[in-house]
Parts: sequence; structure tokens; C-alpha cells
Amino acid sequence: MDKGSLARWTRRHPDGSLGLRLFLACLAVFLVAVPFTGLAALVDTRWGPLRRLDLSSTKHANSWVLHHHALVSPLRATSYIFHAWVFRLIVTGLAVWLFHQGARRLAAWAMTTLVAAGFLDVLLKVVIDRPRPTLPSAIAHAPGGSFPSGHALTAVVGTTTIVLILLPVLHGRWRVVAWAAAILISVASGACRVLLGVHFVSDVLAGWILGAAIVVGTSAAFETWRRDEGREPVHPIQEGTEPEAAEEIAGHGDHSHAT
Repeated sequence: MDKGSLARWTRRHPDGSLGLRLFLACLAVFLVAVPFTGLAALVDTRWGPLRRLDLSSTKHANSWVLHHHALVSPLRATSYIFHAWVFRLIVTGLAVWLFHQGARRLAAWAMTTLVAAGFLDVLLKVVIDRPRPTLPSAIAHAPGGSFPSGHALTAVVGTTTIVLILLPVLHGRWRVVAWAAAILISVASGACRVLLGVHFVSDVLAGWILGAAIVVGTSAAFETWRRDEGREPVHPIQEGTEPEAAEEIAGHGDHSHAT
């Protein structure tokens, strides 16, 4: 069913369209969450091939950085700049701004996404309780469990949430630039943790996948609310989570009304 056909079918069958969209949203969440669940199960059961791959890749990454010692400071700086708390503070500040401008539903969505990511990160670290890599010449150290990578998880959630909020006020190539920046930051945040020797590759992959699943899930829930309110369906990746809040996002909203 192409976009035009879906639009015509939507007008004739509004309830059916909602059901279809909810099904597609749930399918998207399922397709993203299944790889994470499988990866978590392999880590928890200490599956031999994955364990050997993790140990080998971590040792090789550590050895490579030690032979290129000039990279240590930039990697540490990257780890600090893209720390989970940096994204948490930025998203929280943006949510406060949106609430003040009147986009209160959008602010609630942003905070819900952020809190869900933080909660799952802590819960999974405790439940799986995977030790961090042990290296003879460690470059960096980090507390807590290793799986999943909090840096990778929060980088995906933080950058994606910011982009989905800002898309309504971005146009043309700037939308492409925003998504490219989100991907680049997420990759850099996760990669530096492996290169510093504080996470295995599977930890970072799990963080990326779980972060994507969380954003897809909360975005689907928000789109359900929009449809229940009788608003036009949107494509969040192209238009943002709430395109009709463009004025509030830009700072021109009515502070006395919530969107």
C-alpha cells in the first residue's frame, strides 16, 4: 500500500487506520527489540563464540590504542563530552523549555523517553551483572556493570530525541544534517568506550539497539495519542514527533496553553 492509497484508506476507515498504524508501530518495536533480547540472552549465558569475539576485539582495540598513545586524550575527551549525563541534562533542559513554551505533551514525551532509558540501563546492568573487561594495561576504568553500555544507549536516545523534537523547525538539507550528526555522535560515543577498554563490543551494540527500541516505542505511543486526538498522521523520521508544535519549539508559542 503506497502513501496515497494509505491516505485515502485512512479517510474512509479512521478506526481501521489507527489499528493498522498501531500494528506497524508494534512491529517496528518488535523488530528492534528482538535483536537486543537475543544478544542479552547470549551474554547472560556466556555463549562461547560471542565471549571469544568480545575478548579478542577488546584486546586488539586496547593494543591498537596503546600503540597510538596520542589517541588516548581525544578518546577520553570524547567519552566525557558524550557522557550519559550530558545528554540527560540537554534533553531535560529542552523539555523544560518546551513545557514553558506550551508544548507540554512533547516535553512529557521527551522526559518519559529519557527516564525509561535510564531505568532500563540501571536495571539491566544489575540483572545481567556482566563484569567489565579486564586488561593488563588498562587505559581507563569505569564503575558498575558492563552490559549494556550506558554511553551508547543514552547517546542514541539523547540525539534521536533531540532530532525528533527539532525536525519541525528544520528544513531541507538541515534535516539530513541533523540525522547524520545524531548517527555520528552515537557511533563515536560507543566506539570510544570499546577503544578505552571499558566495554565489550556487544555492550555497545546492545546499547545502540536498546536505545533505538526505546525511542521507537515511546514515539509509537505518542503517535497513538495524536491519532486519538484526531490529528493528522505523521512520519516522525521526516517530520518530527509533533510537527504542529513548530511555533512552540521555535519559541513563539502561547505559554498559557499546552499542545
